[in-house]
Amino acid sequence: MEKSITTYIEQRRTIKPDKYTGATLDDQVIREMLEAANWAPTHGYTEPWRFVIFTEEGKEELIQLLYKLDVAEHGENEVRYAKIRARVERSSHIIAIGMRRGENPKIPFIEEAQAVAAAVQNMWLVASGKGLGAYWSTGSVGYSNELTDALGWDSSRGDSAMGFLYVGEYKGEWPQGRRISGYTDKVRWNRG
Repeated sequence: MEKSITTYIEQRRTIKPDKYTGATLDDQVIREMLEAANWAPTHGYTEPWRFVIFTEEGKEELIQLLYKLDVAEHGENEVRYAKIRARVERSSHIIAIGMRRGENPKIPFIEEAQAVAAAVQNMWLVASGKGLGAYWSTGSVGYSNELTDALGWDSSRGDSAMGFLYVGEYKGEWPQGRRISGYTDKVRWNRG
């Protein structure tokens, strides 16, 4: 029996890179995730999501960029460097997430950011549906102008980096989900 979309949503999990096998996934899997991202809702068809994919030798460039930005904020620290390196190396692909600000001044920043978040959720659902690990991380520099510009976007026009989606092969038991409370604790119906 085919799973419902609700089942996929309920089974989406954060699985961090330390749980990945380190294997390299086929780029086609990432393309499917990106296609799903492109169908996220967007006000005024601004489609503000932007992505830069790091894999293979590109991962070393990402390690150096992240550490450079981390050093600027926290100073040199071998433990932090090792953590950055391990997170990137264990991942097959790292998707830098960005928001390209639209030209329509009537569409507020928050709606553009929400569209990007919806795009990330779509990618994450595809990854989870394929049994892959995925982890959205911003860290201390994830929204910085320095990262935004280093990734080829333009912070001066309102573009913003929004962290990274780390993706990798996961062979462990699928984690159980939990919520602190049910949806009924977060909803109020008004029938007039």
